[in-house]
Order: sequence, then C-alpha cells, then structure tokens
Amino acid sequence: MGICAVLLICLSQVELGRVWAQEHGVGRTLLHGEGDPGLRTKRDQPSEGGVDISPLPDNMTRIVVDSQKYYTWRSFGPSDPRTEELWVDLNGLHKSQVRIHGILSNTHRQAARVALSFDFPFYGHYLRQIIIATGGFIFMGEITHRMLTATQYIAPLMANFDPSFSKNSTVRYSDNGNLFVVQWDNVRLKDREDEGSFVFQAALHKNGTIAFNYREIPVPVVKINSTEHPVKVGLSDAFMAYLPSAQMSDAKRRTIYEYHRVEIDTTKIVSRSAFEFTPLPTCLQHTSCDLCLTSNVTSGCGWCNTLQRCSDGIDRHRQEWLDYNCPEEAKSTCEDFNPDLSETSTTPIDHSTSGPTQSAAEFKDHPATSGLQTDSPDLIGITENTAIIAGVVGALALLVALTLLAVYYINTHPTAAPPFYLMQQRRSNNYWPSMKFRNQECHSSYTEVELGHEKEVFIEAEQCC
Repeated sequence: MGICAVLLICLSQVELGRVWAQEHGVGRTLLHGEGDPGLRTKRDQPSEGGVDISPLPDNMTRIVVDSQKYYTWRSFGPSDPRTEELWVDLNGLHKSQVRIHGILSNTHRQAARVALSFDFPFYGHYLRQIIIATGGFIFMGEITHRMLTATQYIAPLMANFDPSFSKNSTVRYSDNGNLFVVQWDNVRLKDREDEGSFVFQAALHKNGTIAFNYREIPVPVVKINSTEHPVKVGLSDAFMAYLPSAQMSDAKRRTIYEYHRVEIDTTKIVSRSAFEFTPLPTCLQHTSCDLCLTSNVTSGCGWCNTLQRCSDGIDRHRQEWLDYNCPEEAKSTCEDFNPDLSETSTTPIDHSTSGPTQSAAEFKDHPATSGLQTDSPDLIGITENTAIIAGVVGALALLVALTLLAVYYINTHPTAAPPFYLMQQRRSNNYWPSMKFRNQECHSSYTEVELGHEKEVFIEAEQCC
C-alpha cells in the first residue's frame, strides 16, 4: 500500500508539473518575460502586447456620439426651478451621512474605489462599485488602469483639478440607499489656482438617472487647458475584446473599444446650471426570448439561448457573446429554441390499465428463487453494514496517508514545479493583476489608492511624448 501511494504521488506531481509548464512556460516566461502580453511584471518593457484603447474598427459599429440610444439629456439654466431641485445640499445633511475622502481631498491625480449600497444601472449594466477621481469624474469600468480618463466614465467636469492645494478643497460623497452623490468642493485647477474654485457634483439615482449640478464655475469650460489633462463632460462606455497579437501567434491582446459616448454642450455649463440624463431601455433588460424579440421599446436585439441573454452584441459582454457563437443564435426565432412538444412527441400514452404495473427493476429485485434463502435477513444486514464501514474507514485512512506524503514531498522538494506553482498561486491571491495599458493620448496617468491593505501597483503607462 505504501509503495503504491508513493508511486501515485510521484505520477501526479509529474503530471501537474507537465501541465503547469505547458500553461506557464517555465524557463521562458520567468527569464524573458514572454507569454501573455496583457499580464506583465514591473520590469517588462513596453511592447505590442497589453491593453489598448481604440475606436471600433471599420467592420463594426463606429463610436456613436450622443445617438439618444442609451440616454436622453436636458440642460437647465440658473433661472430654471429644476436646477435647484436637482442640486443635493450635502451641507444640510447630518454629518454621519456625508463622508469626506481624506486621501482624495489631499492629493492630485488620485482615484479611489467606493462601494455603492445599491445596484446602479449604467448603459444597461448593473454596477456595485465605482472609482472616484480627483479630476472631476467617476470611472465606471471593471478593469482599472492608470489611464482612467480614456473611456467608461461619468464626467460632470473632467479637468486637471488639484484638491491638495487648499485645506478647503475636498472630495466628499453621500449614499442613502437610493441616491449616491459625489461633490468636488472648492477644487482648483492645477497651476491656475488664482482663477477661482469650482463646486460641482454628480448624482447617481437608483433608477439610472444621472444629474450634473454646477454651483460655482469661475472659468468657462472652453477656456480650460487640456494639454496636461483631458477636459471632458458627459458619459462613455466601452467593452474589452481579445484580439490576436501581431507579435505572437498564440497570444491575444486585450483591447478596449469605446462603443458610445455622450458629449454635452460645454458652453451651457455656468454657475447654478444642471444637466439631467435619463436612461433608455436596453436589450440587456429583457430576460426572455419573447420579450427580447417582440419588445417595442428596444430594437436590434437578439436572443442567445446558450447564455440566456438578450443583446445587440455591442455591450460589455461582447467577448462572451462572440465566444459562445451568439451572433448565429441571434438569427433564430424563439420557436427554434422552444419547439412544440406535441409535434416532437411520437410515443403514445396508454391509459387502459387500471393500476400500476410491476417494473423490470422490481422483477430483478424479486427473482424466482428469492424464496430459497440460505442465510437469515439479520445476518445479511450486519455483513453489509460492516463492509460499508470498513470501506469508509479504509478510504479515509488512504486519504490521510496521501495527504501526509504530499505535504512531506512539497516540504522536501520546494523547488519542484508543482510546489513552486502552489506557492506562486498562494502569494498572488493578495495582489491585483498588473496590466500594460497603451493610450494614444499624451496625458499623465492616475493612481488608484485604497485604504486597508497594500497591493501591487499597476504598471506606468508608456510615455508617448
């Protein structure tokens, strides 16, 4: 038994090592930094791999700017009563309901993750976490990187604000379960602090409505310099797709495509003005094939029966939509997925019998010779129970022996491939993955901050200027 256990352990270790070496490229990845171009260590140099921000290619839907497909919006001036209705007075709330973010209020070009108390619908996707940035915007993406200003944002006024300039400059927020409000309070533009302080906020309602409220705008938005930092006002969303890498045939590049953007007229942004964005129905809200294909409130939707999802193919789940061949399934009708049972049924049901009949299994349990018993029923029951208990005890003993042998092997051979892989996995669980993010603009990057524990920082974006 012991020899068999040792042989089993050795064979399993060799097999694990072979599989791990094939998947991770031991000896090549660690020495040369090759492999998946999207996951790299801090020592890697810029290359063709990584995460790109790109517009949609020619064979796909181009970026649709303010197409009224996902949101409708209205602007309100200083004299409009709706402006005061949309403004959320954080000063009038109890102190326990408003939180001042200590890090964001004293830093420049920082972003922090905040959890919502409700599911917020953004372009039809329900989000529970957002990232607030010092630069006057909220990042709504699931994959964080340093170039947060590129896409997937809610931006009441994205600009190069520096809350660390003054003690009166703060970034604070409030969440009452139905409304989340973040306010950039008395923030000033970097290197243009003498031009005055800005006070504005973004309000996220549980029903998906978004409001931009502006209390103090000392400088026209069109005059804010965008050389050091993008200046944007509006909404944006994107999806990530895996495309073949030009450098390595077996590798894939993760590319983020911006599929929609809402840009508003910045000349209407003045002190005591507001904008209200109302979400429109999307294909993702339909949960059945019938609603997906017959709804009058959405268009261009297709049903993927494999994923049980309604979509037009352009949303954050696009890669999964392609992987499961949903574009082909979306060409089908609901009848193709739910054929009529009466047409497919060919076996008639016989109701002529007046009572249940004995099955074949019952005949097997009661053979013709069942009356000729050589042992008593009590003795047979005791023998069967003893055999079951002995089998369970033996299995547990073998499991304990194999576990002890595996632990002994790992401790005495720490440099072997499987133990090394296990230690890597255990160590990596406490870190966020590093990504290479290539951007086409020449703007400085953001750093995500988080309280409570340390984590591996994301790679600096390559310099393009």
